[in-house]
Amino acid sequence: MPEARPMTMFSLTQKAMSAQMVRMNAATSNLANAGSVASSEAEAYRPIRAVFTTELDRASGLASVRSDGLMRSETAPTKRYDPGHPLADADGHVWEAPVDESAEMVEIMESARQYQNMVQALQTAKQLMLETLRSK
Repeated sequence: MPEARPMTMFSLTQKAMSAQMVRMNAATSNLANAGSVASSEAEAYRPIRAVFTTELDRASGLASVRSDGLMRSETAPTKRYDPGHPLADADGHVWEAPVDESAEMVEIMESARQYQNMVQALQTAKQLMLETLRSK
C-alpha cells in the first residue's frame, strides 16, 4: 500500500473551495426553482443542501472537508388554490416549492465570501513563497 502524502495548504484550500462551490450550486438550484409549481405534493421541488463531513489527514494532522452529496429538504410544499393553472389538480390546487428566496441569497453570499477568502489565502501563500525564494 502506498504511503499517503501529507496534505498541503494548496490541497486543503482546493478542497475548501470545491466545498463552497457545491454549497453555492445547491443554493443556486434552489433559487432557480423558487416559485415552481407541480400538480401533486410528491412532484413538487424540494430545496437541496450540501452535506459535508470533516476529515482528518493523518499524515499532516490537518482537518479538511469532504462533500457527502446532496440532501433534499423535508419541508412540505405549499398547497395553493389556483383552479385556472394548467397543472392544477382535480380540486384546483397546485403545489409550490417551499424555497425561501432570502435564505437562498444569504447562502449564496456566504459561500461566495468563503470562496473569496480561500482565494485570498492562496494568493497570500503564493506571495510568501515568492518572497522566501527571493530572499535566498
